[in-house]
Amino acid sequence: MSRILESLSGPADLRRMSMAQLSQLSGEIRQRIIDVVSRNGGHLSSNLGVTELTIALHRVFEFRNDRLLWDVGHQCYVHKLLTGRNARFDTLRQAGGISGFPSVRESEYDLFDVGHAGTSIATAVGMARGDSALNRDNRVVALIGDASIVNGVAFEGLNAAGTLKRQFLVVLNDNSMGIAPTQGALAYFFAKFRISHLYDEVKNKAKEVLPKVPLIGRGIFDMLDHFKEGLKATVSPHQIFEQLGFVYVGPVDGHDLPHLIEMLEMLKDVPHPVLLHVHTDKGRGCDWATKDPCTFHSPNQFTIEPDKIVIAKSKRKSWTAAFADAFLEIANNDSRAHVLTAAMPDGTGVAKVQKLMPQRALDCGIAESSTVDIAAGMCRAGLRPIAAIYSTFLQRAFDQVFQEVVLQKLPVIFAIDRAGFVGGDGAVHHGYLDIAYLRSFQSMVLMAPADEPELLSALCFALTLDVPSGVRYPRDEVPEPYGSAPAFELGKSRLMRDGPDATILAYGTTVADALAAADSLASEDIYVAVVNARFAKPVDADMVTTAITRGGPVLTVEDHSIAGGFGSAVLEMANRLGLSTDAIIRLGMNEDHFYPQGSRASQLAEAGIDSAGIAEAARKAVLAGRSRPRVPREVAEVAARRGGGAQG
Repeated sequence: MSRILESLSGPADLRRMSMAQLSQLSGEIRQRIIDVVSRNGGHLSSNLGVTELTIALHRVFEFRNDRLLWDVGHQCYVHKLLTGRNARFDTLRQAGGISGFPSVRESEYDLFDVGHAGTSIATAVGMARGDSALNRDNRVVALIGDASIVNGVAFEGLNAAGTLKRQFLVVLNDNSMGIAPTQGALAYFFAKFRISHLYDEVKNKAKEVLPKVPLIGRGIFDMLDHFKEGLKATVSPHQIFEQLGFVYVGPVDGHDLPHLIEMLEMLKDVPHPVLLHVHTDKGRGCDWATKDPCTFHSPNQFTIEPDKIVIAKSKRKSWTAAFADAFLEIANNDSRAHVLTAAMPDGTGVAKVQKLMPQRALDCGIAESSTVDIAAGMCRAGLRPIAAIYSTFLQRAFDQVFQEVVLQKLPVIFAIDRAGFVGGDGAVHHGYLDIAYLRSFQSMVLMAPADEPELLSALCFALTLDVPSGVRYPRDEVPEPYGSAPAFELGKSRLMRDGPDATILAYGTTVADALAAADSLASEDIYVAVVNARFAKPVDADMVTTAITRGGPVLTVEDHSIAGGFGSAVLEMANRLGLSTDAIIRLGMNEDHFYPQGSRASQLAEAGIDSAGIAEAARKAVLAGRSRPRVPREVAEVAARRGGGAQG
């Protein structure tokens, strides 16, 4: 049997295929995704689950002209394979390769770069209104799934869509899962539908009415309206989507390709908002992914052995695992400590807490804003909640951080995972803004540990504060500890290594690269001090004073945008102290550049904040400004010994 995927030129080919060929294509696509993700890592189970649905959508609609808006973009792998990107699919998530999310730079079929939840319906409403205003007759489809429907922005979009007087289709991919099992009352609402016999009734009714439909348009809309009324009592007397102005159809089997195509053909030209509720199995077609969809939501590279799947593991503990262990230690000693996450229990380490201390962990679903507000309420009630949220997602709760936490002076702790570069997920997920916007808040304390002992120490210190605080750390392995971690003191840094030629003020995990750069420079008779800054707010005034007044270049290093970050805080402190800022050089992410997918190491190198980049910047600065006599080598070597304690 000849393979179909390799000869597929585009979605138009799907319209010439038989159902048997489409079924074969589904299998080939699933195998292609498994093969590539096993080598590159990426989102596996969610893409396996939308294979038939994506094929059906591209068979029925012409998305060169019609509009397809994705939600949480990581479900787009099948879409990419169908729209001319199979030849480059081996480069998925690699530097210079195919993005793991929709990308407007890759294809005319991708309308937005999207990696955050809840956005597809609202952007689709905007496109529908824009097309109507410009007298276009494009059909508009918003695909939302992996539990994104529980996001507040999704409901705002539904509310706006209900007022449209034109074709508008929302396809709800309901797989009972987000990254983790869907949380909340809406999940229970959907579960009631899934266990009913409605699918069979819908399928039989559709087969009965389709041959009788005269023309697509008002006739089919009227028929759907009656169809809906006939089914309403079977499901629920109060359909939430109907109250928002939608014709609700479903749930239907998202893996029954012929029926999906029938339903989409029936619905594609209804001149009214319609929501098609599709039930799929996350990981479909792959037994081990279906049995454990959480593990295989976004696995690292893996190998398939006869009796098991082996996922590649890091040699050292991750920062996420270190956070989980730190919280468990804290929680055993402080009954006030609770941890919350927004649908990311595995990604934030909260899953371990859920298993060992379930009463102390809460998953609030894909709803960062309400997660922060829930934390605020818990804090007001007397607990000390730690909201563990990725940096890129905490941006979505900016207003809640201000209104319900900062303005109330509540000591909520934000554990900011995935801070800085994130590697393969690329620009949609880099955490490069958290320092800039969080340090603008009154009384906020911001910390970044350099190793695992410091992470525990920072969290313990945060629990003693009566103001909000944030602790940031990356998606990476923790380095070897730099000895015992001195207790955190508000606004106090830690001298890691001394040297007379320059001073590197490193924030958080950049300490490791700064120390490696110092080692490299020492072989060239350039001896630099390395300071573990620990705090971006309040910045250590003594650290800044010492670094500037001792002479020589001062380099600030951060895994964050240069605009508004730690280096900016150092400049502001110097200005406040009346010190010259001429010698200060800031290293970090270019604020005017989006860094694409690739390895985290390559991204750090591109930004010049790996050890080689830091060494090069320090070397240039020292050689350009060196005018004083050389320090005798034996004296400098003694000074370059690694040390500890607060500087100042």
